[in-house]
Amino acid sequence: MFGEILEQYNWQEVQESIYSKTTADVEIALHKSIRTIEDFKALISPAALPYLEQMAQLSHTLTQKRFGKTIQLYMPLYLSNECQNICTYCGFSLDNNIRRKTLTVAEILLEAAYIKEQNIQHVLLVTGEANKTAGVDYLVQAIQLLRDTFANITIEVQPLDETDYSRLIAEGLNAVLVYQETYHRERYKNYHPKGKKSNFVYRLETPDRLGRAGIHKIGLGTLIGLEDWRTDNFFTALHVGYLEKKYWQTKYSVSFPRLRPASGHEVPNVTISDKELVQLICAWRIFNEEIELSISTREHANFRDHIIGLGVTSMSAGSATNPGGYVVTPNALEQFETDDKRSVAAVADMLHQNGYTAVWKDWDAFTGYQITN
Repeated sequence: MFGEILEQYNWQEVQESIYSKTTADVEIALHKSIRTIEDFKALISPAALPYLEQMAQLSHTLTQKRFGKTIQLYMPLYLSNECQNICTYCGFSLDNNIRRKTLTVAEILLEAAYIKEQNIQHVLLVTGEANKTAGVDYLVQAIQLLRDTFANITIEVQPLDETDYSRLIAEGLNAVLVYQETYHRERYKNYHPKGKKSNFVYRLETPDRLGRAGIHKIGLGTLIGLEDWRTDNFFTALHVGYLEKKYWQTKYSVSFPRLRPASGHEVPNVTISDKELVQLICAWRIFNEEIELSISTREHANFRDHIIGLGVTSMSAGSATNPGGYVVTPNALEQFETDDKRSVAAVADMLHQNGYTAVWKDWDAFTGYQITN
């Protein structure tokens, strides 16, 4: 389990190590063909900022070599905002007095029809953590409803047991996004004071359960704005490296969600500038040429337009972050505010104008495989 590896590291020592990296360390990292986790530290360190142009050029070259001039587009389909957790940064938090909504079968089909009309083939199903109303049985039903409509179904829901993931994979689940939010174990409890999500270890071991279940792809990341983003991304990279070795048949992606305004909740503890976020994305690409990197509509349009050539391989478009947000209840409270409000067609047109191809479908529905220990 990755938890055993995490216990070998001290947050403060790692943070100090990152911030002590020098320009010499950065230059060594940039000129290597195979890079270590220490090189990644250098690339995300403050010492690397003066090398941003060089990093951007290298990241662009590596991305072109592996992925070509393509960007995969997807849309989220929020199924439920019911949640049993208290999370200090989320609009769906149990202590937030909002109207709760879980989509019915008919409403799911209405939302799906709208998404399909946008030419989208990759759909991300999102729920809060409410086992009685949006648990495994509900997710199975949703996947059964949608598997013939979309080429790829991903979920971002509460962490589940291995047997639950196996059941969902058998129904047609392709990928799971599970963000640790922060790897700072002591501070994690402050952001998640109540509910199953407060169990740091259970969440941390979710990718292991997914790997054993034989999932096609796992998406990781941390919520930028809670703790030091450089240190959190070091631990994300450490986590990905562990998973790639142990569950080598699985694909991996990393996302970069910045904490956005949410009704009734806190502002970021730490900030990351656009320039620093570019540095982070380029560092990831230089460190790991194979990993998929995703950016959401949390980011503003101008930033997304300029980041497409620097490492990102997928992005959401035309997103609504509330249940039924496209057709059923478009004015309901969102989980967080989106910044890029453009339609899917507008984003696809932007990609075309920049010489990129929008990827709508890049594989047929995954049928699953089994890991034997």
